[in-house]
Amino acid sequence: MKAYKTVDAYILNAQYGKEILIVLREILCSTELTETVKWGAPVYTINDKNVIGLGSFKSYSGLWFYQGVFLKDEAGVLVNASEGITKALRQWRFTSVNEIDYQLILEYVHEAIENQKQGKELKPERDKKLVIPEELQTAFDNDKNLENAFLSFTPGCQREFAGYVFEAKRAETRENRVQKIVPMILEKRGLNDKYKK
Repeated sequence: MKAYKTVDAYILNAQYGKEILIVLREILCSTELTETVKWGAPVYTINDKNVIGLGSFKSYSGLWFYQGVFLKDEAGVLVNASEGITKALRQWRFTSVNEIDYQLILEYVHEAIENQKQGKELKPERDKKLVIPEELQTAFDNDKNLENAFLSFTPGCQREFAGYVFEAKRAETRENRVQKIVPMILEKRGLNDKYKK
């Protein structure tokens, strides 16, 4: 997904629902929210806190409310895009400009702003338990230097390595992933270091 530096560029290059994005942007810009771009997409903030995002996807365009879990959602329009994974974020999807109810959207936006001002925020869980996949534990049992190098990483980096192996469905893929990360661990390079500044 290409990252854009301006909201205009994001909308201009959207592959789906440009008209929807234009109308939603107009609604958001009519409020006290500040328009910015984060992670290459439009984000609307208050007091430097993310409140709403604007996005175009393969089959819809829409809004996402960063702390949408706190919205009353009396109209039943919000969805959790990743049930069981996403905790706070909620989306409102549109496939046509005709689905946009200006007044109803403003009600949701104002409620989201008020919630943010009141500090309603679901914080991500930071104390997740580290579970070592069987394949990685076997590698540790065979090489204590590898295990010691692994233990020198922060708990977050350890979870990244373990999760990378765990998320593979096939045993063969998990084994291949262990082989891929062993040199990284021994060289004290985190799995996602190349993305960090």
